[in-house]
Amino acid sequence: MSLRIKAVVDKFVQELKEALDADIQDRIMKEREMQSYIEEREREVAEREAAWKAELSRRERLRVKKQD
Repeated sequence: MSLRIKAVVDKFVQELKEALDADIQDRIMKEREMQSYIEEREREVAEREAAWKAELSRRERLRVKKQD
């Protein structure tokens, strides 16, 4: 009887470990996806900022040129 109980417990523990490993892998994958998403948004913001600064600089040059 105790060998059957041990076998059931061992199987349960193994399945629990597998489930936890799968959960950990899922969380790691989601974290990587979120990090990639954040990095992409940061790149987009940096591109918009650079474009905005270039446009501001262009307008400033035009304004100075008109004053001459």
